[in-house]
Amino acid sequence: MIFARVAFFAAAFVIAAIVSPFSSAGSEKVALSVAIDGAIGPASTRQLEEALDVAAKRDAEVLILQLDTPGGLVTSMREMIADILASPVPVIGYVAPAGGHAASAGTYILYATHVAAMAPGTNLGAATPVELGGLPSLPGGEKEKDDKGTGPPAADAMMTKVTNDAVALIRSLAELRSRNGDWGEKAVREAASLSANAALHEHVIDFVARDTTELLQLADGRTVEVAGAKRVLATKGLPVETLEPGWFIRLLAVITDPNTAVILMLVGIYGIIFEFTSPGAVAPGVIGTVCLVLGLYALNLLPINYTGLALMLLGIAFLVVEAFNPTVVLGLGGVGTFLLGAAMLLRIEGPGFAMSWAIIGPAAALTLGLALLTGTYVWAARKNPPRVGGEAMRGQPAEILDWQGGEGHVLALGERWRAKADGPVAPGDSVEVTDVNDLVLTVRRHEAGVNGARQ
Repeated sequence: MIFARVAFFAAAFVIAAIVSPFSSAGSEKVALSVAIDGAIGPASTRQLEEALDVAAKRDAEVLILQLDTPGGLVTSMREMIADILASPVPVIGYVAPAGGHAASAGTYILYATHVAAMAPGTNLGAATPVELGGLPSLPGGEKEKDDKGTGPPAADAMMTKVTNDAVALIRSLAELRSRNGDWGEKAVREAASLSANAALHEHVIDFVARDTTELLQLADGRTVEVAGAKRVLATKGLPVETLEPGWFIRLLAVITDPNTAVILMLVGIYGIIFEFTSPGAVAPGVIGTVCLVLGLYALNLLPINYTGLALMLLGIAFLVVEAFNPTVVLGLGGVGTFLLGAAMLLRIEGPGFAMSWAIIGPAAALTLGLALLTGTYVWAARKNPPRVGGEAMRGQPAEILDWQGGEGHVLALGERWRAKADGPVAPGDSVEVTDVNDLVLTVRRHEAGVNGARQ
């Protein structure tokens, strides 16, 4: 019986070993699809990186990169372009659905794809770099001149460098993919935009497709260069499988908003402070630690100015000190320092990645309000008499229970205490507590006067 079972499993193993090569050789090719919907940021970079990894492992024929984005961070855009250029799987850039657009960073990414297409009713362009992050200029203020005071403003010179760098990037991508570099430069310098049909006419894209089925039909037979080698696409009739973002990418998309990251940091800091001031609550400490770690992790992924971050943390520290030592000066200084740091936090801003004063302003005001409220309670607690501990026992009435040789026991606040007295007392006398030392009360007779008025 045992021999028969062994023979059966051995036969099954041999059959599987013979059949499996034919099954894998005859397996059907597939086109994978990933959608980048929203601002280009760390989450988009991670999503594309994982999609390209899956496409390479599954030996997919193509990866369709569906774009609908207003732009985003230059750093994330460059990482995505580098991933596309190094991909062993051809990437088809597709601006969809109708009404979508590939603006700013999306235009560069579309230029980098092996095949570029758009759905009817979409547009691309407006690829001019946005201003570098930092302190906002004052209305009507004079721009900073160069060192000699005769040249162009320093800010304009910096933007010129950034613009020229962006032009060089989009022209290099246009040359690599044989697309219209002149219009790409126009999109950067003049923020020009094109509709789908106009982009086809200007040779910015390869074709216009209504859906993915038509997209794969039109891409079929095209020759593209992938990882330094020519490759003919065979995409007609391929099944399309959509890759959905995982929970981590969805989390990144939320926390890498700089406003969300700042709020997480505030919640984290005040949660930890509450835990230290009220030990044993546990929940505020746990929630605060998790929020603080998430906020710092998100800021680490963003192009931040660490001077701005240091100013924000210093402002929060001032407000914490204000809560325990009310001076008003520290409170106002803390809010001012916090807002200054928030204005300087991002080195480079982009669509979807800018500090919102509608969020930061109320957050600073709420922080100041909490500090002032806490300071009010602390100040009131200092002025009130003590309610617990040895200090609270002073002045309390007590009754002598037993007494011998200047020492004995008294009943105070419903409890039995050891006590001593300088003057003569006897069991049953009413006395008053004057001091507490190592759980031993010092008492005196009421006849000695209230609060020491008579000795």
